[in-house]
Amino acid sequence: MKVGQIMTTDVFLTDPAKSIREAAETMKRMDIGSLPVGDGDRIIGIVTDRDITVRAVANGLGAETLVREVMSEAIHYCYDDDDVDDVARNMADLQVRRLPVINRQRQLVGFVSLADFAYSGDEESSEELLKGVAKPH
Repeated sequence: MKVGQIMTTDVFLTDPAKSIREAAETMKRMDIGSLPVGDGDRIIGIVTDRDITVRAVANGLGAETLVREVMSEAIHYCYDDDDVDDVARNMADLQVRRLPVINRQRQLVGFVSLADFAYSGDEESSEELLKGVAKPH
């Protein structure tokens, strides 16, 4: 099975010049925990609810702080034609619960998450991923 068969396709890039308040409002509205940050249709970073909490709020930064100031620039991703077993193993090794999915033209086409694996019917990949991301820190 390929990642493109299980991924969520309802995604968009947020602008690095938006405020973290706007990012948080989008996350709340979409019931998600992270937003890819982009320049055009290219990913340049990821901002998560944890980034907003730990890098902004915990350091006394205000709600008008720009996304670019707290986003993670190290981007891990997978391709839509990657095998789900390989992606699950990679996510487990990285201890991440979600990954952006890009096509071979390097454009964002979706997101794959722990939940997508859980509902994919691929029990082996789901179990491997869950064990990887659920490791105590």
